[in-house]
Amino acid sequence: MAIKGKIAVACDHGGFQLKGAVIAHLREIGYEVKDFGTYTPESCDYPDFAVPACDAVASGKCAAGILVCGTGVGMSICANKIDGIRAAVTTEPFSAEFTRRHNDSNVLCLGQRVIAEEMALHLVDIFLGTDFEGGRHSRRLEKIAALEKR
Repeated sequence: MAIKGKIAVACDHGGFQLKGAVIAHLREIGYEVKDFGTYTPESCDYPDFAVPACDAVASGKCAAGILVCGTGVGMSICANKIDGIRAAVTTEPFSAEFTRRHNDSNVLCLGQRVIAEEMALHLVDIFLGTDFEGGRHSRRLEKIAALEKR
């Protein structure tokens, strides 16, 4: 496990079913999980759940986050507004790996309506199991962090 520690997980109604599968998978492979909701499949607003989960990651209370909505896009837009969060939507293994290797992403966003559960869990494994390479990529992350201060 490249990412060690508690994982923040959240969803809206569009990701409710997949969130449950992600939480079960995380626990099965040995992670502690903090579930930030939603807790029902009723219509809701994704920022209400993405923000507290990302705040836990940004503050260090959780090592990383996994957010799920219909496409992953809404959650990622919201997450990336939070200082210290680098969220990426992935739908295939290469992006899940390289968002960690090159971008040191700390939040994975998934779309329940666009990828199968089996693929989503595979992406979770790749994301959590991949180390940040550092080196030249660190300089780029410093530039991104400076943008957050503008």
